[in-house]
Amino acid sequence: MESILPASLEEFQQLRCRVAFHALRLRPQIRALGSQVVGRLRASGRPYVAYHPGLLRDTLAFHGCAELFQDIHTELIQYRRNQMIKRGTVKEQLTVDSVSRKMAGLCPLMPEEAGLLLQALGYPPTTIIFLAGSETFGGQRMLIPLRAMFANLVDRTSLCSQRELFDLVGSEDPLTSDLPQPPPPKSEKQLIEEWKRAGPRPRPLPPPPARPFYAHEKEGWYGWIGENDTEPEASLIEFRRQAHRLLWDALDYFVSVEADAFFPGFHNDGSGWPDYSSLVMGHRLYQTPSGITYRPDRKIIAALFEEVNDHRYHPPRNWTIAAREHLNRSASVEGIVSSAMLSKPVSFLAHPLPECSCRTPKSPAVQPVKDSNGRSLFGGEVECPDWMARSLAMASARNSEPQNEDYEDELREDGSSQDTQESNTSDSNKSSEQDEEMDPDD
Repeated sequence: MESILPASLEEFQQLRCRVAFHALRLRPQIRALGSQVVGRLRASGRPYVAYHPGLLRDTLAFHGCAELFQDIHTELIQYRRNQMIKRGTVKEQLTVDSVSRKMAGLCPLMPEEAGLLLQALGYPPTTIIFLAGSETFGGQRMLIPLRAMFANLVDRTSLCSQRELFDLVGSEDPLTSDLPQPPPPKSEKQLIEEWKRAGPRPRPLPPPPARPFYAHEKEGWYGWIGENDTEPEASLIEFRRQAHRLLWDALDYFVSVEADAFFPGFHNDGSGWPDYSSLVMGHRLYQTPSGITYRPDRKIIAALFEEVNDHRYHPPRNWTIAAREHLNRSASVEGIVSSAMLSKPVSFLAHPLPECSCRTPKSPAVQPVKDSNGRSLFGGEVECPDWMARSLAMASARNSEPQNEDYEDELREDGSSQDTQESNTSDSNKSSEQDEEMDPDD
């Protein structure tokens, strides 16, 4: 479906916005657990940053970023890239210069680089960072540098109990395991008969059998590479795990949209479809345009790290200032417009402005910004309908009224009003705390 529609289809575009951001909602179980996770993250009274590494095996294989890893991970990426070449998904050579690809901004930022950029922005080591995404290629080893810089690096497994995650999945029928099973035990009589039929014993004795492969060494997408060069077909258990990852991604999506700040490790991959980070950034732009959402230009970031490649952990002050200025610009209107030029032609979900937004009569009009083809990228929103303006005015008047004890008792009895009051209070606390702890320029 075409992303940018002509002005004559303005109402149809607004309908698509309503469907994307309102009609299509996550399951109630995901929203409920996501709200609990957000509450636990903010229980300490501090805001949190959501970070999605974007280190996916398919993404790395598509862009040829294999040499950024070592050992078995490089082989796994190259194998998947070879599969993409055979299917026609990738029309390039199998082996490419991953360093040049990274310098061109085609590879994800490594978690170590993301941590250094957050430090350059001024985030303290006690900052709460929520790790989003069900897959981080390379495993926990890739997160060691980031965890050393920010001790409060958490994810859904550390914030939710196993029972809560199990309830999110629901009951499932048991599946037979495709892992190799040990042979059945032999009786003493069978062992004696085999000993008699074995014949003369060779001298010297044969070497002991090779070390057996344990079950945990065959689980996951890496267990096959130790025995053969062909990746086996996905089993029923693997398909079930992929379904679980989709649920976990949906949970992390909810938490990322509600975060006080969002930092993507990879977005705008050029594949023609919005990825996880692009969808989160578009949803945050639609829901809370004033929220902190960084949109780093990976090409500029790669050049900055090339300057301090030998002393990344002790960069000069001018490098820190340059990195901070770039990231602050990326979170401002300038960054929104720059990101729109790349993401909007791909999907309006990644940049839903200005078609999906409106302004009230009291809000000042923003000068529209257009691209070279005359298509609007930012500003120039139409006025909100009368029914929406009346609803906003009633809500603001209701919030500004003084509340006595009887009115507060009524609010406690009405669950929806209580939720509204708590959300307004949390928003006000969040803004004050954000000014205190999250301002990178302080």
